[in-house]
Amino acid sequence: MLYYAALLCLSQVVCVNVMLHNSPLSHEFESGLSDTEEARAKESAGYLARRDLFARGMESERIEHKSRRTVVRESAERISLSKRNEEYHKRLNEDSLMHTPEFVIKPRSHTVWEKQCVRLHCTISGWPEPRVVWYKNNVSIDPMAKPGKYKVESSYSVHALEINKCDFDDTAQYRVSAMNSKGETSAFASVVVKRFKGEVDESLLICVCTAAPCLEYGVKFETHIVEKFGVSFGLEGETLSFGCSVIIYPSLQRFQPEIEWYRDDKLLVPSKWVQMHWSGDRATLTLSHLNKEDEGLYTLRVITKSGFETHSAYVFVRVGNQLNLKGKEVFLSHWKIFVFVLSINSLNQFLRKCEVGMTHWAQCNDTPVKFARFPVTGLVEGRSYVFRVRAVNKAGMSHPSRVSEPVDAMDPADRTRKGTSAPWTGQIIVTEEEPVGEKFQIKIISNRLFCHLPADIPSAPGRVVPTRNTDTSVVVSWEASRDVKELVGYYIESSIAGSNTWEPCNNKPVKGTRFICHGLTTGESYVFRVRAVNAAGISEFSQESEAITVKAAIGKSFIVTPIDIIKIVEGGGQNTDHKGHPTALNEGKQGKSASQQEPEPSMVLAWKQPTFIGGADITGYFVDYREVIGGVPGKWHEANIKSVSERAYRVMYLSIKDLKMGESYVFRVRAQNKAGVGKASDPTEPVEAVTKPGTTEIVVNVDDDGVISLNFECSNLTADSKFVWSKNYMEMTEPERMTLETKGNKSKAIFKTPSEEDLGIYSCFVTHTDGASASYTLSEESEFIDLFHFYTELAVELLEKGRVRFWLQAEKISANGKVEYVFNDNVIHQGEKYKMNFDKNTGTIEMFMESLGKEDEGTFTFQLQDGKATNQSSLVLIGDVFKQLQKESEFQKKEWIRKQGPHFVEYLGYEVTPECCVRLKCKVANMKKDSVALWYKDGREIKVNEKLDFSEGVLTLEIAQISRKDAGIYEVVLKDDRGKDTSTLNLTDQGFKDLMNQVFSVIANSSTPLKIQSTEEGIRLYTFVSYYNDELHVTWHHKDAAIAFTERIKSGVVGEQLWLQISEPTEKDKGKYAIEFFDGKGGLRRTVELAGQGEETCSKPNRARVAGGLPDVVTIQEGKSLNLTCNIWGDPVPEVTWLKNEREMVSNDHYILKFESGKFASFTITSVSTSDSGKYSILVKNKYGTESGDFTVSVFIPDEEPGKKK
Repeated sequence: MLYYAALLCLSQVVCVNVMLHNSPLSHEFESGLSDTEEARAKESAGYLARRDLFARGMESERIEHKSRRTVVRESAERISLSKRNEEYHKRLNEDSLMHTPEFVIKPRSHTVWEKQCVRLHCTISGWPEPRVVWYKNNVSIDPMAKPGKYKVESSYSVHALEINKCDFDDTAQYRVSAMNSKGETSAFASVVVKRFKGEVDESLLICVCTAAPCLEYGVKFETHIVEKFGVSFGLEGETLSFGCSVIIYPSLQRFQPEIEWYRDDKLLVPSKWVQMHWSGDRATLTLSHLNKEDEGLYTLRVITKSGFETHSAYVFVRVGNQLNLKGKEVFLSHWKIFVFVLSINSLNQFLRKCEVGMTHWAQCNDTPVKFARFPVTGLVEGRSYVFRVRAVNKAGMSHPSRVSEPVDAMDPADRTRKGTSAPWTGQIIVTEEEPVGEKFQIKIISNRLFCHLPADIPSAPGRVVPTRNTDTSVVVSWEASRDVKELVGYYIESSIAGSNTWEPCNNKPVKGTRFICHGLTTGESYVFRVRAVNAAGISEFSQESEAITVKAAIGKSFIVTPIDIIKIVEGGGQNTDHKGHPTALNEGKQGKSASQQEPEPSMVLAWKQPTFIGGADITGYFVDYREVIGGVPGKWHEANIKSVSERAYRVMYLSIKDLKMGESYVFRVRAQNKAGVGKASDPTEPVEAVTKPGTTEIVVNVDDDGVISLNFECSNLTADSKFVWSKNYMEMTEPERMTLETKGNKSKAIFKTPSEEDLGIYSCFVTHTDGASASYTLSEESEFIDLFHFYTELAVELLEKGRVRFWLQAEKISANGKVEYVFNDNVIHQGEKYKMNFDKNTGTIEMFMESLGKEDEGTFTFQLQDGKATNQSSLVLIGDVFKQLQKESEFQKKEWIRKQGPHFVEYLGYEVTPECCVRLKCKVANMKKDSVALWYKDGREIKVNEKLDFSEGVLTLEIAQISRKDAGIYEVVLKDDRGKDTSTLNLTDQGFKDLMNQVFSVIANSSTPLKIQSTEEGIRLYTFVSYYNDELHVTWHHKDAAIAFTERIKSGVVGEQLWLQISEPTEKDKGKYAIEFFDGKGGLRRTVELAGQGEETCSKPNRARVAGGLPDVVTIQEGKSLNLTCNIWGDPVPEVTWLKNEREMVSNDHYILKFESGKFASFTITSVSTSDSGKYSILVKNKYGTESGDFTVSVFIPDEEPGKKK
């Protein structure tokens, strides 16, 4: 800046010189120098001026630079000094001051009289300042839980607990605990409260301590939740975090409030799916791997002893792209069959199980099931299982549900003795209790798992009403489903008007009838529909709502606005005078017969719904009235204490003691919703409580044809007058069930088909008159109710022998009642084909047919006539409906004929016993002594020597050790002189394969856990099964990879033992081994970890061993005797088993098997023959291990070369 200033001054000097030089006066001031010398002098003067200016500028900048450096250096020195002071104080506190709490003065015990006060106090030192808590019998004392009972005080290391008005329950041991970061210490004191039996001095009951009630830490906290989380959207499988900042005043360093999170009013606990974090000023909730059951209303609650604050917002979970469902969404939760599918009517599920400790999930059902109910078989008693469910539709398969809690497969009685566990609320609830409420439950009976669910699918919800809310949300309310059992909730769908593409608004069912749909596009028009769901299934859709444009609601208040207009009308219509202003009309006398009593005169008020309902459905209305005397209104009074739901109210003159006939009154109405009661409407004009002269009644008329009508006549009509009919105070403009006729001064309302739907209050008033009106109440007690003949609709049902019954039930029929039976417009009569019955006492009308033929397809009608009243009901049986009824009738007839003789109650099936025996069985009935039951296989009768059994109506055939030769078609024939019945079971191809898979499943579940045994060759892994079948497919795995067998690693079967032999094991052979049984489904896997156990087993000296004495091969001549002896070792004495070709041998005259002195095992074959050739084994076993020895016997005939095997 100084440089530019110098240039500016220099330019001004040069300009002045130039101006003087060029002026006319310049010659007068010439210095006598030449032009060259004068130019040099000027140049020198300019240089000197520039030098001086530059010198001053540089000096100023140098001074400024020095000042800045000084300031920075001084600031750095201060910061360094401050850090050194802090480090010094830290070292000083840590080394010298910090120590565990210590009791300088401990609390002492007290004995006091009942109703006296006692004070326990102590002095505690410690740094940091300790936190002190008082306990009674090791239970923390909360002063706010019992206000006025306990007072806790802390002041300058002196702490006190005051107990007011002691009673006998205050006798206890009290503990005071002091804790800081260095440790914790406690002191104890006892309080004994005695009862005084004499007179009590009231002065003793006054507590000497009068301190004010104590809040937490002696402070009242104010809690504010800021930076609140809003409505959130997350994708399934992702992680979602949200939270709020919390401000607590006053702020204390060591104070931490209690933070609780709720989902749909249920307290959340930390888990691998839910993590909670508190940073000191912000509470955060993290949902890992979002699942649709995570959707709901989340609430944060911050709790202090001074109170609590909450904040709530909804979290939506949407389907990710990985399934590519394309708008067809599948939702599973709790396996209550919470099903939600767009554009698809069917949904199927697969149930999977996994044994606890295993990683392999086995599928329980081969084909998908549509209901949340499936019996799980093949569970091993005493083992624990977990379950999960997956859903499938045309678009693909859903993610699996979250895993259930482990459940033990055991008898319920054993589980009761074992004790119950804490409840768990997950996706699949496993319990032994009967289904209660809405929970879907799984019940364990023995080794089978059953699921229960209600039977009735809910009806569709009622009218759906959308209401504007915000720029991106709409409030949707609806009428609840009727007569629904065990309702789970409702699903809401939205669609842009005209697109017919529906999207879900919620994935988790909501229990209420109001829901806020978020995530909508601002300015678009949407329609909505709702479905109800329970454990039995999902209902039909409700009717679509009216279209609504998404934009913010007008105004902030949620209280309803005042009602726009209120009118007092007679009979519920909207009456106006000739000027169009609202008026009040008195109700005339109700129509009555001669037997009716005079009704009480009354007024009827009607009004319109408010234009703005405040974002919530209106729950009712309140009516106020006040008397007007001489034009001066009085005080307002409530006409109804409880709100009314209809937009009409009848004010009875005699029901309100302050309402007097002949006086004038004004009325007003207030609407109510969940937020409260809104402002009152404008009051009506004064209404005189009096019946006007000349008021006529509504007359009920029945003509000769039985047509019923309501008639009203008005004598003071004007040119503009009109008759207005209403039902239940709602105007009937184009009634479906009535015909309105007006001629002159008379109007008539004619019933088309009278029924119970026509019950109600009918009223008629005439416009542009002085209030001509009347009403008539048609109820079940009315005189003309007999003309309506309410009955059930004509129905059809099948009876025994396939007979068809048409029937209906009428409520009231007189002795003159008649019925005509019509088929396709032709009257039919009693005869061989049709049997009729009309019971006038009960009102039952019936018609019977023995069977249905093709000519019986059409419309059946019952026409009823009782006096002047007529009615009819029809039933249409055509197309598929008729064919299905005809088919069912024929089947029922055949079934009846079949059951006249010996027949099957349950057809032929099979089951596999735990001993792997296949039992074919069927249940029969109506058997006689001469009844015969014959078994056939592939058309050939099974001989009597086969194992047959017949007891208690059950016919069985047992097949032991089933094999491929047992495959075939089995048939059972029952016959005697009354008839014959047959049942067939196909056990070929797929049928035999399914049977063997079930056998393999039983074998697999009977297997024992894998065990490890050390042998002379190396290590043997083995398991035992109850029965071994040669077709059983078994694979061995090492580290989850199939084992390739070699000379070093072999597998085999000895009796019921399946083994894997590892010769000369190395370090590489360590790891996880598994044997997997294949049963056509998921199979079963047994695992064991090999990590040095073989060395431990080998080191046990008492395990069973074959010490020696057996050759590898024995060659012997036919007819000779063979005797072999080997030494056996083991403690306890081993069990010895001999095997031939892996089949257990039994000692007899030909094979003599001996085990003597617990040490010597001998094997003798008397008179050897060629059939004795084969592989022989000895198996020894005790509790420490098992070992086997093998040898081969070869028998030759003398004429042949020795060693030639037979």
